[in-house]
Amino acid sequence: MTLSRTSGKLAALAVLWTATGAAAPADLSQSLEVDVGALRSAKGSLIVCLTRLPDHFPDCTGDPDRRHYTVSAAQARANGIVISDLPPGGYALALIHDENGNRKLDTFAGIPREGVAFSRNPPIRFGAPSFHSARFVIAGAPVEQDVKMRYFL
Repeated sequence: MTLSRTSGKLAALAVLWTATGAAAPADLSQSLEVDVGALRSAKGSLIVCLTRLPDHFPDCTGDPDRRHYTVSAAQARANGIVISDLPPGGYALALIHDENGNRKLDTFAGIPREGVAFSRNPPIRFGAPSFHSARFVIAGAPVEQDVKMRYFL
């Protein structure tokens, strides 16, 4: 990873912490770096859901410990996304490319009209993949997830 890319990721982290009103963590050793590939445009934003609970995947609804962010698609394309201060454990990540900025996944006959991506890039068949197929572990060292945005329409 180049110095400018690392600087960009740190800037993205500062934006996330400012947006959520949380204090910056003293120890960034347990962090998640998400590189988002195959974005068809830099328009709109990415809605990011990170959860530890299978019952709240993929949308984080009702999860009191969720990490839920909205990040500019242009920023994510250029610098990736960094989420830090994560306790050890199993997580799953879901992303939506909200190109039109309406803060939801648009569908047509149940098929996403906007891009979707999941940690570990599991196959997408009829509906979202299972928590188990997207699950990864954070165990005290930074983790990187390279996710591929998928578009169906």
